[in-house]
Amino acid sequence: MQKLKSYIYSIILLLTLIGCQSNKNNHSNVFRYNESKGISTLDPIYARSQTLIWPVNQIFDGLITFDSALNIKPAIAKKWSLSDGGLIYTFILRTDVFFHEHELWNSRSERNVKASDVVYSFNRILNPRNSSPGIWIFSNVDRTFGENGFKALNDSIFQLKLKKPFPPFIGMLGMQYCAVVPKKIADHYGNQFGKNPVGTGPFYLKHWEENERIILRKNNDYFKTDKKGNTLPYLDAVNISFITDKQIEFMEFMLGNIDFISGLNAQYKDALLTRSGELKAEHKNRINLQTGPYLNTEYLGFNLDSTKAEVVPLAIRKAINYCFDREEMVRYMRNNMGYAAYNGFVPSALTSKYPMPVKGFDTNKQKAKAILANAGFKNGYPKTITLLTTSDYVDLCEYIQHEASKIGINISISLGTGASFRNMISKGDATFFRGSWIADYPDAENYLSLFYSKNKSPNGPNYTRFENKRYDALYEEALQTLDEDCKNELYLAMENIIIEKSPIVPLFYDKVIRFVRKDVKGLQPNPFNLLDLRKVEKRQ
Repeated sequence: MQKLKSYIYSIILLLTLIGCQSNKNNHSNVFRYNESKGISTLDPIYARSQTLIWPVNQIFDGLITFDSALNIKPAIAKKWSLSDGGLIYTFILRTDVFFHEHELWNSRSERNVKASDVVYSFNRILNPRNSSPGIWIFSNVDRTFGENGFKALNDSIFQLKLKKPFPPFIGMLGMQYCAVVPKKIADHYGNQFGKNPVGTGPFYLKHWEENERIILRKNNDYFKTDKKGNTLPYLDAVNISFITDKQIEFMEFMLGNIDFISGLNAQYKDALLTRSGELKAEHKNRINLQTGPYLNTEYLGFNLDSTKAEVVPLAIRKAINYCFDREEMVRYMRNNMGYAAYNGFVPSALTSKYPMPVKGFDTNKQKAKAILANAGFKNGYPKTITLLTTSDYVDLCEYIQHEASKIGINISISLGTGASFRNMISKGDATFFRGSWIADYPDAENYLSLFYSKNKSPNGPNYTRFENKRYDALYEEALQTLDEDCKNELYLAMENIIIEKSPIVPLFYDKVIRFVRKDVKGLQPNPFNLLDLRKVEKRQ
């Protein structure tokens, strides 16, 4: 490992010297990024991962969108209202939104987005033949209303109806699954629409060279403008490359051939960042470091289903929560790129409206030892607990393993990979496991649903198989509550139950981390880590 790091440092030094003399193509108004995993489709109904969400966000728009503070904002819908006790949503569409040009259109007016296109788009998600992973979004839609729950009252008024009130639902419509597509074009291409996408977004597909690159060109007919009335987007094009090797991707970035890289990679993070998470001085003249809150919580989970595994006692779960320093862990294991999870499971970006902060677990080894002693484990816990993780998180797990050993708790680490790792957790075959939860929509309910007993995996996201009648009652009440203050009081009470029963060990709330070339202007991080290029431009 040390030889590898030395090699990488040498490469970085060389690239820094070359890069100072290079950057010959950086003045063009084309944004270039790499997608190492490749892109299989640009059909929004399959936009499950960041790999697909990023390009889909450039080509399509939905009814609503979010600003950088997670406030819901109009997009294709200019306004909306609720009626029938929060069951019926009525959207008034803009009349100046047009789908991208295509040879199948007979006139410009035919390209105008209509409410019937929204009905069609949402029904594509529901169609079982399409196997969209976003079908769950409409599980609460009243299928007896209109066409599977959706109605086009006229060209500019769209309605949908829920079976029961669900206040977070409006935020779910901001997911890329719910982008609006043109019925005529999507019907024409069928299952090949993902290779021939047509949307309303700031860019349209110009060229797709399999395993090489995708080129998106500026949509000169885009409906959004900036605050001064200037048309968007500012960029002329977007070039997405498919370099699979992360080291080569990094070298291309250092040479100025890629405009940004997202996230931390263990192979080069220490070459770019100081221990405290600052960009190293030698890079500051050519690179900007962007960070911000990310709606992702990293945690360890306990399987509480005694029929599937031996349940770790509550006292042990609490003792582990108290035995390690979260701030120290984030500082040394993640170059300070994260926020210590001292305030429960839900990230702070979604808890600001709680009536008071959640009091989670601080660092207190003496308290951890006292909890063990009171539970009859004065000399430590006699059993070894196996913690299932992946290679990317071994360092974190080894840190907790080391700290737990100081209070008499022995943890062994088991490595899993890919599908087998996920299957073990989903099926309940892991006693103790490493997990993370990235929000699908900006509401604390999205996190708290992980502990609702009716959501137990494999049919839901309750991987700990936590079950608590009081918690379930609060959760169900929150789903029916339209008043924001009352709902946040319920959320706080639910988080306090999670702290008390300790089905998890919250580790840290993640950060969006981006390394951006200096000539890129207007690129802003956001809590979804969504790539929004509408107001980005390239200039010195």
